[in-house]
Amino acid sequence: MTSTYNGNPMKVRIGIGLGAWPFGAITPASVFEFIDRCEDLDIDSIWLSDRIAGRDDLLEPVTFMAFMASRMRNMLFGTSVIVLPVRHPVVLAKELATLDLLSGGRLLPAVGIGPPTSDDFRATGIEQKGRGRRTDEAIHLMKRLWTEDSVTFHGEYYSIEDISVTPKPAQPQGPPIWIGGRSKAAYKRAGVLGDGWLSSSITVEEAGEGVRSIKAYAAEAGREVPEDHFGIYLPFLFTDNRERDLDIARPFLHGRPDVPDDAISAVGNPEEVRARVQQYIDTGATKFVMRPACPGDLWFDQLETLATEVIQPIQTPFSVRERQKRAAAAG
Repeated sequence: MTSTYNGNPMKVRIGIGLGAWPFGAITPASVFEFIDRCEDLDIDSIWLSDRIAGRDDLLEPVTFMAFMASRMRNMLFGTSVIVLPVRHPVVLAKELATLDLLSGGRLLPAVGIGPPTSDDFRATGIEQKGRGRRTDEAIHLMKRLWTEDSVTFHGEYYSIEDISVTPKPAQPQGPPIWIGGRSKAAYKRAGVLGDGWLSSSITVEEAGEGVRSIKAYAAEAGREVPEDHFGIYLPFLFTDNRERDLDIARPFLHGRPDVPDDAISAVGNPEEVRARVQQYIDTGATKFVMRPACPGDLWFDQLETLATEVIQPIQTPFSVRERQKRAAAAG
């Protein structure tokens, strides 16, 4: 597989999207087992979904990331995505700064405005109307709190006077805020305010459009989104009978009514899965958050195949120095 874009080598990384806990009872031992297996397989990162209200066993991501970080030796961790408008940005900035500091700078927060059908707005008393503008303000405010000693800010939704957040994050400019979504507004937000982009349920063609649009918006704003900060959330399933097992995968694909399920997933034998990942790489994507599209009892077999058939061929192994740096940061 070729990890290049426009003739330039790219640092492609593959992490795992956890979503709802797939392994039965949630216990510290089961979480630690999952983390240890992922690190043994050289998986780059673990990404957590977010929902405050609901019955689908989604753990609160900030708390869960802190728990995972205490076990991790090398992996990064992030959100895919955290619903930013239902959280106060000063409180969240403090939480994420603490987490980034104690983990040695391994935090990758991706944020979004939340779906219009989410109960989180009703549960927290936040109006859905204006959630995009509220998100923009929150991103701007959090970045200032991470990099400035005293912040005064008066916006449409948030107002603070001479506020400091210390200690600062380990990453000098604060954790890079990636923007989730596949709308024109999300592309503009990523280009003008974000440090990266992560989209789910997106076709190869749409991914290419997203990369091009974000780069154009960034250029207009006099900014540049790093080449290795364009990500795709991609459900996958290894199978020797694609047509039969697409039915197994379908409940886990977060499908869209306007496109076929197999256009937003990677289902098939190892060669077919690699080919689909390569198609996204060819559009400029460099970060992949992949989730087994199957029940939990099949997860570890799927992850082992992913490691040997996809991660090892395209993900350049960390140098000894980089691994030692991550391990030292983790304490």
